[in-house]
Amino acid sequence: MKKSFLYACICATFMVSCKKEIEKISDTFKDTVSSSEAPAVEKDSIKKDSVIQKESVPPAMQENGFYNAFVLPKGKKLRDSVYAEFSKKYSEKERYSILALNRLDSKNRFNADTLVVPAKIDTTLMSYSPFPMQLDILSGVKKFVIFSYPIQAYGVYSNGSLIKWGPTSMGKKAAQTTRGLTFANWKKKLSISTVSSEWKLPYNFNIHNIGGIGWHQYDLPGYPASHSCLRLLMKDAQWLYSYADTWILNPGGATTKAKGTAVMVFGDYKWGGRKPWKKLLDDPNANNISVEEMTKLLEPHVDKMMKEQDNREKVSDSIKTAKAMAVPAQTEKTTEVPTN
Repeated sequence: MKKSFLYACICATFMVSCKKEIEKISDTFKDTVSSSEAPAVEKDSIKKDSVIQKESVPPAMQENGFYNAFVLPKGKKLRDSVYAEFSKKYSEKERYSILALNRLDSKNRFNADTLVVPAKIDTTLMSYSPFPMQLDILSGVKKFVIFSYPIQAYGVYSNGSLIKWGPTSMGKKAAQTTRGLTFANWKKKLSISTVSSEWKLPYNFNIHNIGGIGWHQYDLPGYPASHSCLRLLMKDAQWLYSYADTWILNPGGATTKAKGTAVMVFGDYKWGGRKPWKKLLDDPNANNISVEEMTKLLEPHVDKMMKEQDNREKVSDSIKTAKAMAVPAQTEKTTEVPTN
């Protein structure tokens, strides 16, 4: 009996030990599999991001109720009091962003009867971008600026990644902005309009030299109102002024040696129709531009963008090399010691 009992205890101990060992091996196996799979996924993602072109990413999809309406009454006194409440509710940066979404600046804040207000305010505006966040087709283009007539907005891409977007007021119906691909030319911190000498144009960046069309700061009244130019908020005009590259001219300045940053204006505005951004109240994705639409629009022009970009880099490098060689030569002249 004692021997039988002892044998049973040894078997039970062995079985428990085996069970624990099996569970331990099983857990180790699971950990090994998961750890071996994780680097594989990470490796693929790194390869996809750094070696292969990044995948195109569409604009963020918003759910219903993402935008709310802030109604402004017609009477001036009542409107002033309502806007005073608006100013209390939102900070200066938040008000700036809300007005920007409605294609307005502070000066023209009373132009709207209804303001479209996001449920959650993002002062960078990137959460509300109507442009795709990533475009494969632009992966090789270092700098690109696009203006959409239908939604009165601009977007800036760097190697296919959207880095900035904002509101604009483009050419009115009688003086529409020229569509198509063009390139940035010259820039001036303060230009005077050729239409009227009273119109001051801060941070003007020309994109059509003969037509006198460019982007610059000026009133944003909530609709296309310019004489062909691309109006911007002051901060956006300053940012783009520093961001974009100018043309490079041949000696004498009569001909172009290299073009500046690629710029495109596209689409048509529905004159007399409901303002595009107000449609966001019914459909929070109403202004979104799909990856497919952008790809189709840009595909015929990418080769030209790349060609002009490569040429500008070569010209710029040659100018830098020439300047670098000129410095030692001047230094040698100034350090020469006269001999008897």
